[in-house]
Amino acid sequence: MGTVVKFMKKTFAVGFRHILIIPITLLTMGIWLKTASAQNKLYSPIPLNNFTEISDTLSNRDIPTGQGGFARDYAVKLEKGDNLAIDLSSENFDTMITLLAPNGSTVLENDDGPDGTSNSLLFTRITETGTYIVRVHSFGETGVGKFKLKVTKLQPVK
Repeated sequence: MGTVVKFMKKTFAVGFRHILIIPITLLTMGIWLKTASAQNKLYSPIPLNNFTEISDTLSNRDIPTGQGGFARDYAVKLEKGDNLAIDLSSENFDTMITLLAPNGSTVLENDDGPDGTSNSLLFTRITETGTYIVRVHSFGETGVGKFKLKVTKLQPVK
């Protein structure tokens, strides 16, 4: 009788293990697929296809900066030699604008414009053709709220 019980316990343990393998495998695959899907959606800069002023909102659902604030990124395609003006204004937070090169390095950054306000303004000449990132964020605080962003390709005076 003892041998039969041992055999049944062993059979049950092996069978139970096999029964658990399938759900655990499916659960693991589901988590992996969900993670892979989330990672694809994790970073997606907003395309700036036309050079007009846009109104948008910086919120706590945007990219955490690691300094207590948040950032919103816009992708813009630029050509070598383009002269660019980027103007950022908000009545809700102290604005900061950063222009990132196609390789991710910082091209320029500006906190306060020349008019003495907390709005941001920068001018630059593009040295490399590619997709640049215009990053809107707040300066040294957790500022969020509405803002206006204008990216302009400047034309030479003739």
